[in-house]
Amino acid sequence: MTKGGPTVNAHTTSAPTGAASLRARDLSRAYGGHVVLDGFGLDVAPGQRLGLVGENGAGKSTLLRLLAGSEDPDAGSVERPADTGFLHQELPYGPRATLGEVVEDALAPAREAERRLALSAEAMNTAPGDERVLAEYAELLAEAERLEVWDADRRADLVVAGLGIQGLGSGRTVARMSGGQRARLALAALLIRRPRALLLDEPTNHLDDTASEFLEGYLRDLPGLVVLAGHDRVFLDAVCTGLVDLDPAVDGPVHYGGAYTYYLREKQLERERWEQRHRNEQDRLKALRESVRTTARNVGHDRGPKDKNKMGYDLLGERVQQQVSRRVRDARGRLAELAREQVRKPPRKLSFSGHLTGRPATVQGQALMLRGVEVPGRLRMPHLDVPADGRLLVTGPNGAGKSTLLYTLARRLTPAKGEVTWGRGATVALLEQDVGFTDPERTPRSLYDALNAGRADAPRLVDLGLLAPRDQDRPVGLLSVGQRRRLALAMLVGHAPGVLLLDEPTNHLSLSLAEELEEALGTAPGAVVVASHDRWLRRNWEGRQLRLVDGCTAAGP
Repeated sequence: MTKGGPTVNAHTTSAPTGAASLRARDLSRAYGGHVVLDGFGLDVAPGQRLGLVGENGAGKSTLLRLLAGSEDPDAGSVERPADTGFLHQELPYGPRATLGEVVEDALAPAREAERRLALSAEAMNTAPGDERVLAEYAELLAEAERLEVWDADRRADLVVAGLGIQGLGSGRTVARMSGGQRARLALAALLIRRPRALLLDEPTNHLDDTASEFLEGYLRDLPGLVVLAGHDRVFLDAVCTGLVDLDPAVDGPVHYGGAYTYYLREKQLERERWEQRHRNEQDRLKALRESVRTTARNVGHDRGPKDKNKMGYDLLGERVQQQVSRRVRDARGRLAELAREQVRKPPRKLSFSGHLTGRPATVQGQALMLRGVEVPGRLRMPHLDVPADGRLLVTGPNGAGKSTLLYTLARRLTPAKGEVTWGRGATVALLEQDVGFTDPERTPRSLYDALNAGRADAPRLVDLGLLAPRDQDRPVGLLSVGQRRRLALAMLVGHAPGVLLLDEPTNHLSLSLAEELEEALGTAPGAVVVASHDRWLRRNWEGRQLRLVDGCTAAGP
């Protein structure tokens, strides 16, 4: 549940014509009994680019739909520019539409602005002194300049090329495009249109590095406002002027006035403050409980005398008893108030330290050895060694063979040629991209416990910091994609393999958990091989790197 917001101001229920800012007030949205947003508000002005970050299910996509008007809130209101553009998950064009027709449709606002400006210029020539005509011309001229109408065709060509779809040809129909090509065309149409407000949900999905870099520069140059949700940390760092974190925090959603690097620093400081506040409150609770117990005992010790001593029980003793009782009531009241208002304990951070040592590695030298391997059309690699304590990052474009290499190293895939050898005593575990569980009714706890049955040294599922306690007894069929992926990772870590093979491990993870995962990988005592397109992970990787190119050729281990 998300409650509160970065700003709270007065608001109206509908946007006036020409409004340039985006405002949300007291937004609430629930699905069934699950509250996603509760009293959320924000302001975004032209020139600002606001990133929404948080765990899957935190409400990022829901918030974007509410801001766009494609979904109504249960309560609250949104004020938006009339020409707000929303990047739909599906391309809003029919299967027979061609790339050229989509581009021309996106250029329609610029064409219309140019036409109206020309008509206004004629009216101004006819009535040169008319202030109303002059004001209208100035307004239309400003709009034409915002839409860059005199450079619109060239700009459209740049967008199509920058997003890597120029090779499709203007006559290619939507029906003949792949899912990734349709997603890039939808994004291109939105950028060409240049609305005053852009709402983007995971805009870098289906983009390679070059296209992502083009999009970063394009958005930075836009005069309008942008609100986007994304997991690409390099993109967030390059584009955003501020971030709203919807992940759990001590006081609800937090607005950070900077890019992702700034967010990371502030997030760490916020966590430290949260932990300190929790410790302080627990110390106060402990002290208050002890005060109640001690004072209550004193009340018992100071009880009035029995019948034979009643004459000695005077008014002073009665007043003492009243004062002690009052102190007990006061202490109990403070205890109850603090117990109600105390902050919850911060979520446990992911850590491999101490969890991968349950089965000490007996491998000496190389943990994995690959020689002369060929998987026709997918992988060709003459030689690869992974030391027992090695770190290897495998990169390359989609289809380059990254997943094939991991499956081959895990012996899940038998190559047509060559061999894969595991070091003596090596235990190897693979985290796949697509995680599935055969019995959707099983709970994470039962699956994890069954895997580690008989292992007294296995860590508890809750100690791994990967799955919230409230989700550990829910059927896996009800978990989100990200939750199932984290359960799969927990099962790998808890089983203590000597070699971890991770295929796109940061997919479907919140930014905070992705950061914790990368930090935790550095503490794993065995070998780790990661295949990833994650630019932030690649940028900060300190071990060896292996880039796959041309679909099957290894380039420089």
